[in-house]
Amino acid sequence: MVKQIPQFIIAAPTSNSGKTTITLGLLRALENRGISTQSFKVGPDYIDPKFHKVACGKNGLNLDLYMTDTEDILATYAKYAKNKGAVCVEGVMGLFDGARRSKGSTAEVAKILDLPIILVVDAKSVAYSVAPLLYGFKNFDKALNIAGVIFNRVNTKSHYQFLLEACEDVGIPALGHVPFLPDCEIPSRHLGLSIQEMQGYDSVIEKVANAMEETVDIDSLLDCCLLDEKSTKEIPIISTSEKINIAVAEDEGFNFSYVQNIECLKELGNVVFFSPLKDEKLPNVDLVYLPGGYPEFYTKQLSDNKSMLQSIKNFADAGGKIIAECGGMMYLGKSIIDKEGNEFEMANVFDLSTSMQAMKLNLGYRTIQFDDFQLKGHEFHYSTIIQHKKFKSIATVFNARESEVDTVVFQYKNVLASYIHYYLGQEKLLKNLLKLLTN
Repeated sequence: MVKQIPQFIIAAPTSNSGKTTITLGLLRALENRGISTQSFKVGPDYIDPKFHKVACGKNGLNLDLYMTDTEDILATYAKYAKNKGAVCVEGVMGLFDGARRSKGSTAEVAKILDLPIILVVDAKSVAYSVAPLLYGFKNFDKALNIAGVIFNRVNTKSHYQFLLEACEDVGIPALGHVPFLPDCEIPSRHLGLSIQEMQGYDSVIEKVANAMEETVDIDSLLDCCLLDEKSTKEIPIISTSEKINIAVAEDEGFNFSYVQNIECLKELGNVVFFSPLKDEKLPNVDLVYLPGGYPEFYTKQLSDNKSMLQSIKNFADAGGKIIAECGGMMYLGKSIIDKEGNEFEMANVFDLSTSMQAMKLNLGYRTIQFDDFQLKGHEFHYSTIIQHKKFKSIATVFNARESEVDTVVFQYKNVLASYIHYYLGQEKLLKNLLKLLTN
């Protein structure tokens, strides 16, 4: 007999409707009920999945249709949802917002996974006029199943009554509401929260969960989203005659990595974790992975750890393989300049500096075209590069609309670095990249 479990996507008409807050509250409420819940996040965001872990104790997994394909998403979902009591997917932006029209949107992921949608509507400034909005979302794409609505920022029974009547007239179940909760806002990921600061929101998430138990019909939500557990898809395993040793940077300064990247590295070799902040030197390895993070928060500590900087520099000069993304690239530069203009020496693998002065947000999907293969990724940073010499990019980089952008992919010997966070969760992607780093 096939097991049925609640499975659903939390979506919204627009960004800033309260998706993340309600997702986190629901994840905690389910954990408090003893229901082991696996979470996912639509899109390339590597911050919200960390909040998911605070809420339910398990890493959220990214489901991104730009960086990967349908087969990979089906396999990832089935693998990590297996043997869980419930599955909760947090959407991205508005329900139909994609890289191009609805391409890669929450709606497209919902259709691929055949999941019902719980719509979160910010009702602070609307009453019965929510009816045509709900009608539009229900009828715009008949392939979608809007299973219910949760209204956010509703403080009175009379306000909720208008919203309830709108749901009745449109034919979408109202599953409850969440009041405005002072001091319970989950901050924007743009603010650059450290891992310790994220953990500090544990009590906030608990408060949201308790409020939702009072005003949201969680039992009805679970009942209307019961689906057969997805059959496990086979994810290709990397077959190598000899396992290599891999060091992955992981500490307060370096922690933005997709779970699938780490899992793929573990299939390739023996993975150990190290701290550029605290360890004296690299472990004895064949490959170093320096993911992004917040090195700009720890410039003095990184700069003061001279032995690790020298160890990284020696490894690179000796032909060691390094993959560095965003914060990892900043670490490999000559220096990092903080917002006040203070300059801190880094590993000096590349003759460039990065600066947090005159911060400007650069973000978007990226396609990286090398001579013989292609990678996908995402760029998100406020710092800028100060080049001490002219570097030629070893790849051409395009955005989601196939327009070329000026993002540089740097290479020194067997070291590859750029601002881009790569998706390396498939065998062929990682193998192609490592082949490039073999002189």
